[in-house]
Amino acid sequence: MAKPSKQEETEFALIHLLPNALTITAICAGLSAIRFGVQGNYVLAVQLIIAACVLDGLDGRIARLLSSDSKLGAELDSLADFLNFGVAPPLVLYFWALQDIRSAAWIAVLFFAVCCVMRLARFNVGGKSETCDQDGAYFEGVPAPAGALLVMLPMYLSFAFADAPLLPSILICLYMVIIGLLLISQIPTWSFKTTRISRENAKFFLIGVAVAGAALLTFAWATLIVLCFGYVGTVAWAWLDRGIPSDR
Repeated sequence: MAKPSKQEETEFALIHLLPNALTITAICAGLSAIRFGVQGNYVLAVQLIIAACVLDGLDGRIARLLSSDSKLGAELDSLADFLNFGVAPPLVLYFWALQDIRSAAWIAVLFFAVCCVMRLARFNVGGKSETCDQDGAYFEGVPAPAGALLVMLPMYLSFAFADAPLLPSILICLYMVIIGLLLISQIPTWSFKTTRISRENAKFFLIGVAVAGAALLTFAWATLIVLCFGYVGTVAWAWLDRGIPSDR
């Protein structure tokens, strides 16, 4: 049997690096969000975190399409998720409105970050388990990207209604803790990966995506507020429909 050539062993198509390049770009976005949060440019910081969420949704799917999945890519993606969704959002919130109660606020930041890393660890273990029987249509607990977007809801409200007073710092801290608890909860949350749409309804879905995209570009903060409340509605619906699974 002919041995594989040296080129086949050491070289591969450059496009196969695209998923990892997107992950690295997402890490840069998350780190830059922290930097701009420190400098007081909170709008740009939030925008960079949202960009990291979009890149996180793309890298894995592109890797599967290109058949370029790797253990390195999976580990890199998990580390990027912790930075972008467990560290950057609570820190930006801390710099934005929690300087008056630094000690209590820092506890809330640490709590959210620990909950996020526990959520990611549970997801990684579940994905590697051969005996995992979890319904693929649902996640267990709120996913890390959704938690990152939800925890910044007070900022969306402030940006959308500039004349309104800020929420009390203690309420923002309590809200951060609640979102952290949702991350590590056993509440079933809808996974869009297995959702199917009939051919007759596909055109309406595409129109809805176009309208949502236009609204996000035109009325970004108001649209994000609506999307957050809409997502909370889907979580409540899944909870009522399926209930909290019993401990295994």
